[in-house]
Amino acid sequence: MTIERKIAKAFRLTDESWMKHANPWSVWTRYSVLPLIVLAFWSRVWIGWWCLVPGIISLLWMFFNPVFFNKPHSTKNWASKSVLGERVFLNRDNVEIPEIHKTPLYGILNTISSVGMIIAIWSIIDYSVWGAILGVALAYLGKSWYLDRMVWLYETMKTLNEEYQKWDY
Repeated sequence: MTIERKIAKAFRLTDESWMKHANPWSVWTRYSVLPLIVLAFWSRVWIGWWCLVPGIISLLWMFFNPVFFNKPHSTKNWASKSVLGERVFLNRDNVEIPEIHKTPLYGILNTISSVGMIIAIWSIIDYSVWGAILGVALAYLGKSWYLDRMVWLYETMKTLNEEYQKWDY
């Protein structure tokens, strides 16, 4: 079982919830999570322990966002294809992906994103504005580039596999 499949299980992503998560509103609003978390925990200076309320709400938003939206009217957009590509990628132990997509780049991009997250977390502790900007920028650079590669993977795979063609509407 791929690590991505384990993560999908943690988020309880079923076929139906994957399609809800493929809604572009779901993808784009998830980009709000990291800055909201940074701001929520920075607010501990102003509101003390009450900062946990917006912090927990932000974390809950991250967890429930994939199933909050309806199935998209169309998947012919970058955001939807990025989610469908993630779904294809996590299924690579069951359905072979082309050699060109068997690259360490995905791991590198996830590492860049993770380093950004670590820097963002450090900036919360240290109250570093520049650390927060750098951390969030790295996290989003890595994640956005990764998602772009997932769009490419999805476009490739839907031409090779009838199962994936049904997601294209």
